[in-house]
Amino acid sequence: MSSSLFRTTLLTIAVFALQALAFGAWLALIPDVQIKLGLNKAQLALALLGMPIATIPTLQVASRLVSRFGPRRLLAAGFLAQPLSVILPLIAVGQGSLFAGLLATGFVMAFMQVSLNVYAGRLEKQTGATVMIRCHGFWAIGLMLGSLFATLSGVSLVGTLLIIALPAAMLGVVVALSLPRLAGEVAGGVSPPRRALRQIPPALFYVSIFALAISMTEGAMSDWAAIYLAERLPEGARHAGIAVTIYSGFLAVGRLIGDALKIRLGAVRLARLTVTLAILGLGMLVMPLPLGLAYVGFACIGLGASVGFPLGVSAAAALDDTYEGANIAIMSSVAICGFLIGPPLIGFLAEAVNLRVGLAALIPLLVTAWVLAGALRGGIAPDSDEPESLAG
Repeated sequence: MSSSLFRTTLLTIAVFALQALAFGAWLALIPDVQIKLGLNKAQLALALLGMPIATIPTLQVASRLVSRFGPRRLLAAGFLAQPLSVILPLIAVGQGSLFAGLLATGFVMAFMQVSLNVYAGRLEKQTGATVMIRCHGFWAIGLMLGSLFATLSGVSLVGTLLIIALPAAMLGVVVALSLPRLAGEVAGGVSPPRRALRQIPPALFYVSIFALAISMTEGAMSDWAAIYLAERLPEGARHAGIAVTIYSGFLAVGRLIGDALKIRLGAVRLARLTVTLAILGLGMLVMPLPLGLAYVGFACIGLGASVGFPLGVSAAAALDDTYEGANIAIMSSVAICGFLIGPPLIGFLAEAVNLRVGLAALIPLLVTAWVLAGALRGGIAPDSDEPESLAG
C-alpha cells in the first residue's frame, strides 16, 4: 500500500469513527431519557420514529447533493450540525418534543451516512483496496466508545453529550476537509440525470433486502439492548448500557477482521457465516436462558451484524460508476428504514406481549438475508454459485 493510500485510508477510518461517537452516547442514554420522560415502550417507540421519518426521504436529497458538492464538504457541514442534533432529544420535555428532536438527528445523520459511504465506496473502486468493512469497524468502535463513556459518565445527560460531541465535531471537520479529492468529485459538478424505475439494476433489490434484515437487527440492538438488560437486572442497577457496549464492541471486532475474511472467504460465505451467528445470538436472548448467556448473545449478534451493511454498500457501489451515489442512497434508504423503523415496531410488539417476542420477530428476516446473500457477489442471482473475485 502506497503512503498516500495509507494516509487516505486512515483519514477515512477516522471520519467514520468520529461520526459515531455522539450517536453511540445517545443510544446508551435512551433508557435514562425513557425514565426521565415517563414513557412506556409504545410511547418510546412512537418517539423513535422521528429519526426514520427524517432520515429516509433525506437520503435521496443527500445523494444528489453529494454528486454536486462532493462528500468531503457535506461531511464537514454534518459534523458542524451534529452536536446540536443529538442534544435536542436529551432536552425533550415529553414524547412530542423527543420526536421533534429525533427528526433533527435523523436529518443530519442522512447527509453524513451517504457522504461517508460514497467516499469509502469510491476509494475502494478507484484504488482496488478493500477498506469498506474496516471503515464500518471503526464506526462501531466509535459507537462503543461513545456508549461506554455515556454509561460510565457521572454528569448530566446533556453534559455527557456535550463532552463527547463537541470535540468529535471539531476534529471531524478538520479530518473531513483533509480527505483527498477523489475522481467523481468535481467542484461545481452536476448531478446525473434521474433514472426510470426500469433502469435500476435488479441486483440492487436483492442487496437492499439483505441489508434491510441486517440493519433491522443492528437497529434493534442499538435501541433495545440496554432496555432488555435493564429489565433483567435487579431493580436499581445502573449499568444496563453495558449491553450496547458489548454489542458494539463485537460489532467492531467483526468489522475490523471483515476485510481479511472477505478476501479469504468471499462476500457470500462471509455474509452467511455472520448471519448464522446473529440468529444464534438472538436465540440466546429470546429463550428462557440464564442471564450470563444474554451477554454472550449480545456478542454473537454484534459479530453477526458486523459485515452486512458494508458488504451491501460495496455491492451497491460496484453496480454502476455514474449512479454509485444513487445506488448507495437507495440501498441505504432501505437499510436505514430497517435500522430506524424496526426498533419502534419491536417496541410495539414488546408493549403488546414482551420484548423477547419483539426480538424473536427478527429471526425470519435473518433467514431471508441468509438466502439473499448470493446477490453480494456483484449482482449475480441469489442462488448462483459463480466464484467470487478475491479482490472484493
